Amino acid sequence: MRETNIALELRQIKHAFATPAGPLEILKGVSLRLARGEVAGLIAPSGAGKSTLLHIAGLLERPVSGEISVNGKDCAGLGDKARTLIRRHEIGFVYQFHHLLPEFSAQENAAMPQIIAGVDKATAAVRAQELLERLGVGARATHRPAEMSGGEQQRVAIARAFANRPSVLLADEPTGNLDSETADKVFDTMLAAARDEGLAALIVTHNPALAARMDRVLRLDRGLVVPG
Repeated sequence: MRETNIALELRQIKHAFATPAGPLEILKGVSLRLARGEVAGLIAPSGAGKSTLLHIAGLLERPVSGEISVNGKDCAGLGDKARTLIRRHEIGFVYQFHHLLPEFSAQENAAMPQIIAGVDKATAAVRAQELLERLGVGARATHRPAEMSGGEQQRVAIARAFANRPSVLLADEPTGNLDSETADKVFDTMLAAARDEGLAALIVTHNPALAARMDRVLRLDRGLVVPG
């Protein structure tokens, strides 16, 4: 019987890319489990397959083989529509670049995932404002991305990732595009919010100092995930 507090589980994930010389194996049997409320850092050199692993964990890409469970639901054999619904409701994504919609305000950007999921606009706005306040950018709610600093934009992107109360947060170098001082502040805010929300978070970073502030550190080494 599976543990009920496990929000994300990968079992023997293998993946390869086609090349003229034949398949290039990137992931060689990755297995990991993340519990609700646990924040794990994933470190590895460029090209090791970290982003590929996140895309597979986030149901954006299908592995060659292996099993993926989100909140106890086996996802590996699901069709595209079912995978999209799980991404929408159970998984939040934060990338190195904020990817905010430029024509919408901070609050509208943070509310957008809820509206797509069928939440009415008034309720979505309340949740969005609550998250912006918690992340320290409540006063910027009516500002568009071009009117905000890089750190503020990334906080809005984090609010957007939390909007639908996901079980899992996947972050790919979420502060990699910020200066070190701003990165530290944004990172601390994101960690605090993730723990408050009770998410299972997997955060890719090149920065060992940032990784050390998480509950545990994992390393992607020669296609396998090992303790950092």
